[in-house]
Amino acid sequence: MDFSVGRVNEDSTPYIDYHSVDVLLSLQHPRTEEPAELTFYITGQVQELLFKLMFTEVNRVRDLLFDDRVDDALRHLRRIERVQRVLTACWEPVSTLTPTEFAGFRDQLGTASGFQSYMYRQLEFSLGNKERRMAEAYRAVPWLYEQVTAVLRAPGLYDAVLSLLHRRGRVPGSCVPREYAAPYVPDPLVEEAWGAVYRSPADDPQLHALAEALAELNYQYSRWRTTHLLTVERIMGYKPGTGGTLGVEWLRRVAEHRFFPELWSVRTEL
Repeated sequence: MDFSVGRVNEDSTPYIDYHSVDVLLSLQHPRTEEPAELTFYITGQVQELLFKLMFTEVNRVRDLLFDDRVDDALRHLRRIERVQRVLTACWEPVSTLTPTEFAGFRDQLGTASGFQSYMYRQLEFSLGNKERRMAEAYRAVPWLYEQVTAVLRAPGLYDAVLSLLHRRGRVPGSCVPREYAAPYVPDPLVEEAWGAVYRSPADDPQLHALAEALAELNYQYSRWRTTHLLTVERIMGYKPGTGGTLGVEWLRRVAEHRFFPELWSVRTEL
């Protein structure tokens, strides 16, 4: 087999060129001689790539819903669910680190923390978990602050969902947010609308399928958060987090958060 066919330059192959493999594999720079650090390092990088993929897909779903292309949106939501399963599986290699292995390089993290991940923060914003103070953490880096703030101010996935519910006569216009950067406040009228969708799924099968797809998205995201919590507890116990958080206790609170709140509260009423 001739790997030179279709290559961009003579020092590479088409596969390397297409995936930028040479660049990708040059980006790992562990700071200690502890072998386990590479496991932590690479899985962190993989998660960042998956955050980017999921963020892109979530925004695609949002745009499709604004365009009333619900079936296409559902197809992309199924893709997101697969991405989420891979994302959660990333904690499996990390969970094999012993406390002493992690301690062997933890001090090199300094104040670095996943809390500072701007791709993660943009993903959270796009899913509706919006707080202005979270964007303020990036103010010292102007280009990054501008990027994160733009996502904060843009409509998120649930904004598109509520707009769809309104266009289909399920909720009044007052239920559609006009200040996208503000934290979402659950609305009894939205819960009532979801209740009607669940009680009579045949009236609008698309909305029923969308409700379940959104619940699955949140379920898988919560699995990722919970697995993160358990992994941290397993390898470092209850030590404070490197970014100044309370570590496990902070992760426990985060794991209790739910996107699309009425889709969860309505289950109690059904």
